[in-house]
Amino acid sequence: MLRIGICDDSADARIALRSALERALDRRRGAGTFFEFSSGEGLLRWLKNHAGELDMVFLDIEMGELDGMETARRLREADENLLLAFVSGYTDYVFDGYSVGALGYLMKPPKPDQLDSVLDRAAEARLREGDMVFLCRSGETLYRIPKKSILYFASDRRQVSCVSTARTYTFYGKLDEVERTIGDGFVRVHQRYLVRVGAVDRLEGGQVFVGEEVLPISRACRSAALASLARTALEG
Repeated sequence: MLRIGICDDSADARIALRSALERALDRRRGAGTFFEFSSGEGLLRWLKNHAGELDMVFLDIEMGELDGMETARRLREADENLLLAFVSGYTDYVFDGYSVGALGYLMKPPKPDQLDSVLDRAAEARLREGDMVFLCRSGETLYRIPKKSILYFASDRRQVSCVSTARTYTFYGKLDEVERTIGDGFVRVHQRYLVRVGAVDRLEGGQVFVGEEVLPISRACRSAALASLARTALEG
């Protein structure tokens, strides 16, 4: 299930692209959830509260005060793994699309084979990013969180909170399971805390400083945590 954003100041254009994408997904026996935005500003505001809730965004170029290319640059700053594609009536910005890593630059109305090609590249990109993101589900929402943006995980009974630079995500689970699946670059500093090593600013006494947060280091985890942090410092 792809979560696709469509950003265009024309309601008719949004409807047409959504219909074309639904047909393209049907051809692939896939499905999508769509989110529509009439401006780049509106899309960026929405993402501030919904980081990690989109897989891909189709952007019009010519839009109001904030055009599609500038919107793409700001989206890329917020999430370097977000998949982007442009749909425009103009060819002027074709080469600019490469600067933001766009999957495609489609002319309106996009042809079926062009949409198929972009969706194929999107599927390939998602497979490649497997080691770079952490996936978790809260209710009906699947979050895609870049690992490099994660500061730490904290557990409280059956709930785990993933604290990132963008927001905090809460889901049901066990910290032991997160530790097994998250991969390298994270270290357990306490029964309740799993920290991304690269996010640690310093250790002082029995505490670890992660940005503005101060987390305890337990005696049971201290030796392994210190070894992991020292190893990362030497490698850096």
